[in-house]
Amino acid sequence: MFSDRMRAGPEMAQGTLTDILGLGSVAVDDLIYVESYPPADAKVRVLDRERQCGGLTATALVAAANLGCRCSYAGVTGTDEASEFALASLARAGVAVDLASRRPGARVFHSTIIVDQAGRRTLLCDGRDVQGAAADWPEEDVIRSCRVLFVDHVGMAGMVRAARIAFAAGVPIVADIERAECEHFEELMNLSGHVIVPEEFAFGVTGRKDPGEAAAALRRRDGQVVVVTCGERGAWYAEQGVKPAHQEAYRVRVVDTTGCGDVFHGAYAAGLVMGLDTAGRVRLASAAAALKATRRGGQAGCPTLSETQLLAFSS
Repeated sequence: MFSDRMRAGPEMAQGTLTDILGLGSVAVDDLIYVESYPPADAKVRVLDRERQCGGLTATALVAAANLGCRCSYAGVTGTDEASEFALASLARAGVAVDLASRRPGARVFHSTIIVDQAGRRTLLCDGRDVQGAAADWPEEDVIRSCRVLFVDHVGMAGMVRAARIAFAAGVPIVADIERAECEHFEELMNLSGHVIVPEEFAFGVTGRKDPGEAAAALRRRDGQVVVVTCGERGAWYAEQGVKPAHQEAYRVRVVDTTGCGDVFHGAYAAGLVMGLDTAGRVRLASAAAALKATRRGGQAGCPTLSETQLLAFSS
């Protein structure tokens, strides 16, 4: 069993700088592979099954760690078996988990994901008692010392607290926000310098039907970058002083799209750590997401830096 404080990797043990600090969603994903999705009242043979760690923030951190970043998770998990599995998986993937706050009664997301042979997926998610970011954790100095803060919409009070601290300290904030109706949405949007959202969300919030226009309409302040992801149609991004730009999706043989969006977010954050410009970050993220789509699962399919760079900058 893990203690309340866990540590992964010599870099974090020595107290050196965290490249990317994440606070939000962690999940346990039970993946079931079938030939085709079953219709009502039908029986379908299971081709394979496996369990992996998933979640918006968790998968983004693993993706960034695979690209060479020092990553740390500091959100809330429980003391149950699923939380134990998730933290152990993150640690094995090179994400430091010594700052995870393990609280009795809290849980991580638990999802059953059905994937057919065409790569389509159906996700059944149990989010009961999930807390995400804590309103009192981590300590302010931890937030100020990271190079990038990664936030999502799970535990919004804690997300906004951390974002306020990071913003005041000049720490870039990458946001994965998929719920506009939640409290603190506008403040988190304003604080985040890098907002990456799926097209369905962008269209719903802005009323626009063009992804480039939606990206521009989502921008809340000068200096902010907004990226709208559109799956196989690529991504559009808007930043100050230029027209929205398009990054085409890389053409690959799709096996499983689980976690592609989360990998995109993590690779984008890694691009910030690397010092890439906006176009370079979006290109790196698009390549990482495309490579992940060629492999099963979310975190297990995260590509390495060398293969991601090869696809992104040699094409």
